[in-house]
Amino acid sequence: MRIAARIARTLGAAWAVGLAAAPAAAGEQTLPVPVATIYAGDVIKPAMLREQAFPENYRPRLPVVDSTGRAVGRIARRTLLPGETIPSIAIEEARLVTRGAPTTIVFEEHGVSISTLGTALANAAVNEAVNVRNTATGRVVQGVVQPDGRVRTGQP
Repeated sequence: MRIAARIARTLGAAWAVGLAAAPAAAGEQTLPVPVATIYAGDVIKPAMLREQAFPENYRPRLPVVDSTGRAVGRIARRTLLPGETIPSIAIEEARLVTRGAPTTIVFEEHGVSISTLGTALANAAVNEAVNVRNTATGRVVQGVVQPDGRVRTGQP
């Protein structure tokens, strides 16, 4: 009887390990979870996440990130624990412009381009509007953050 119980425990453990590594069954959903603790301010990389199966009727308390692609490249706003789903409000876009940091202001209109230095008055990501103080004149202008980190003002 002891041998049968030992075999049953061994098979049960093997089944549990196999279940964790197996792809999601038809009645399950897969959600990204951290492999290790991700701290606030960390940029999320693909190696930091894995897909974990959850029952079809699993309903988190808050809306969660539903795919790895939606989390990769973003910044954690708070600590994310391993094996736990990632709340949508716990991540944010990477900020290219940081409050108080110098940035380049580019005025473009009718084919004319003028550049100057300024100081960002807020954090902003790509395609977000931000106010910037022109360091030469002290005047505050509003522009849109470009993918290269510059702030563009003027008409397209």
